[in-house]
This record gives sequence, structure tokens and C-alpha cells, in this order.
Amino acid sequence: MSKNKIVYLGMIADIMHPGLINIIAEGAKYGDVIIGLFTDRAIATHKRLPYLSYDQRKNVVENIRGVSRVVPQDEWSYVPNLKKYKPDYIIHGDDWKEGPNKYLREEVFQVMKALGGEVIEIPYTKGISSTSLAEEFAKMGTTPQARMKTLRRLITAKPIVRILESHSGLTGLIIENTSIQKGNKTLEFDGMWASSLTDSTSKGKPDIEAVDLTTRLHDLNDTLEVTTKPVIFDGDTGGKPEHFPFMVRTLERLGISAVIIEDKVGLKQNSLFGTEAKQTQDTIEGFCDKIRIGKAAQVTQDFMIIARVESLIAGKSVEDALERASAYVAAGADGIMIHSRNKDGEDIKEFCLRFREKDTHTPIVVVPTTFNHITEDEFAEWGVNIVIYANHLLRSAYPAMVHCAESILEHGRCKEASEEYCMPIKEILTLIPGTKQ
Repeated sequence: MSKNKIVYLGMIADIMHPGLINIIAEGAKYGDVIIGLFTDRAIATHKRLPYLSYDQRKNVVENIRGVSRVVPQDEWSYVPNLKKYKPDYIIHGDDWKEGPNKYLREEVFQVMKALGGEVIEIPYTKGISSTSLAEEFAKMGTTPQARMKTLRRLITAKPIVRILESHSGLTGLIIENTSIQKGNKTLEFDGMWASSLTDSTSKGKPDIEAVDLTTRLHDLNDTLEVTTKPVIFDGDTGGKPEHFPFMVRTLERLGISAVIIEDKVGLKQNSLFGTEAKQTQDTIEGFCDKIRIGKAAQVTQDFMIIARVESLIAGKSVEDALERASAYVAAGADGIMIHSRNKDGEDIKEFCLRFREKDTHTPIVVVPTTFNHITEDEFAEWGVNIVIYANHLLRSAYPAMVHCAESILEHGRCKEASEEYCMPIKEILTLIPGTKQ
């Protein structure tokens, strides 16, 4: 067999195992093997980010015997790279004959027929699965440094990063494990929002920074112990400028990816009260100083300080919000969160589009609690990078628990409540790994 033939093999290569080595060896029998290594961007549109970065995976693959060259595959589809490199063969495991990736196989056969090439399918290596191996790795947890780095990778890789509120280890597990199959994509949440509102509410206390940082971090540790996804921390105002560095260093040490602080001063009032409650913004100079102090305190380049602009909440103009956002970025902010209580979301849209005209790279964060009709695709079109669903697990749990309690009172027994509102007891016993029945 002539060795100048080109063999194309698409690969994620996050976890190398004998099945992958076998398929590379088989491909080398037909010619020079080009590995199309999926980039983070290509992977993130369909499944969870790999543990290793693209450069780390590339370093591993290009040192495997039988690999002639490694090239990036920037899309989940093989078509663009097949048309670019025009291989004589493409090699793939036969496990794509069924399931969500079946359409990929159909595309490949059409393109290779047009190119005059051949598709070689290798029998799936029984007993070895990258997915099952990844699940085993997930059970071992993660390190603070690895967790912290993930948010920046997600922002680079995905059109929109999807974050959901967590206020306990249980809600953290929900975010870690919940996914759905939609077409050929696996959709899941990318990380967690440690909300001061839900932290306070779950303890029956008002959202006025009544729960101190030490208590909040103690509870957050429950989530960190059972999850691997990145966490964004709600830092409220960040406290006094002299105290903010301690918050930054503590969060960074725990592996939190980012803290969001708002440009307000005085006793905290929840932003959704808007002008109904007194909302006093810090001066631009004062808040910029706090950002600079926080950035000077952090040790790594991975941790992010995101500035939350409260101009629209305080009844001020989009122009004021843009002026502040620009100043905060110049002071070192790693991202801008823009908030509003207007239900139509038009002020958010105007801010994002105008901000993007002058700044194409600083991440924008939105929290669509009030403008909840706007889709993630629309946000992405406006230039938004992160959407935070900031309180929905707590808000959904409360009415369910109230209905359950009312049902027990109404019927004088728990049969109806158990059947209508409760998960089976066996599911509770198997929900948490290690629980014995």
C-alpha cells in the first residue's frame, strides 16, 4: 500500500485509550495519517469541554506512532476539513452508524464519494468508551486550578456560556449532571452562580449582605466537593476597598473562576427593586480604584473580576452605563455585567450593541430575570458571552415544597404528597453516590 496516500482521522483525544491507538494503527496501514483534532470551539457546541486544552491534546497526539500530522478541526462536521485536505481515506469507528452522530456519517460518505475517496469503518473496541472513562474521571473530582481555568476556555469556545444558580451541594449536583439531547447536540449548563440572594433566602434571611463571606464560603464548599464545573461568585459590592483583596485571594484559592461586584455603595438593596429602593452608585473613580485593588491582589491570570454596572437599575441612561463600563474595563475589569429590571430588554440590547461597537472582546454578562423572553441565541447576536439564570432552582423549589406541605395538612396523611410532589425514596437513596439503601 502506497505510503503517500492521505488518511484522515477526526479525534477529540481528551482521554487516550487502546481503542484510539488501535484505530490510528489501522489508519497507518493505508497511508499517512492526518489527525483532525477537534478544537474546544467545535466540541463545546455539542458536548462538555474536554479536560485538556487543545494544545495539551495536540502535544499528546502528535507524539503517537503512526501520526503524520495534526490539524485543527474547527467544526463538529467533518465536511470542511475533508474538502480542504482531500484525503484518499477517512477512518472512523463503526459506532457512528446509530445515534445522534449518524448524520455525520451520511455527510462523510457523500463528500468522500465526490472526492473519489473511501470511508473505512473500524469495529468499535468493546468494553472501552471515552464517555464512560470521562464519567469515571469526573467522579474523582477536579483541582481548584483546573476548575478556575475552565470559564475563560468556555468564553472562548462557546457562542454563549450558560450558568445556573446553585445554593447547596444538591443544586450543584443538578447543574453538574443535568443534560438533554436536542437534535445532534447535548445541552447542559456550563457552570454555577453562587448567588447572595439565594444563599440568604435559603437561610431565611434578607438579601442585605446579612450572611457574611465566611458563612457563604462554608456552604459553597459543599458544592465544590461534589462538582467540577466552574463557579461565578456573587460578591455584592465587594465590601470596603481595603477588604476586597481578601475576598479575591480567598475565592482564587478555592478555585472560583470569577467574582462579580456591583458599583453601588451603602447597605445592599436588591437590584430588582430598582428605583423603589434607594440605589446609590459609587463614583466611577471609586469603583475603578476597587477594581484595580482587586486585580493587584490576585495571584493567577485565570481569575476574573467582572464589574456589574447598575446604571439602568438606578434609572440612569444607557449612555451613563456605557461610560462606566468603558472606565471599568480600562481599570482592569475582566468582564462587564449589565443589569436592568425593564421587561422588554431593549435597554440591554442597546447597551450590548453599542458596547460591542467599541469593544469586541471584553465579555458581557446578562441576568435575564425580568427580560426572560429573550433567547440565548438572541443574546449571542447582541454580543453577550455569559447568561446567568440567577435564582431559578430556589424559586422552583419553594412552591413545590409549599404544595407538598399543604397536601399533608389537607389530607392528614402523606400519600397524596408522596405521589404528586415527591421523588421515589429509592431515587433519593441512589441520587448521591455512596448512599446505601
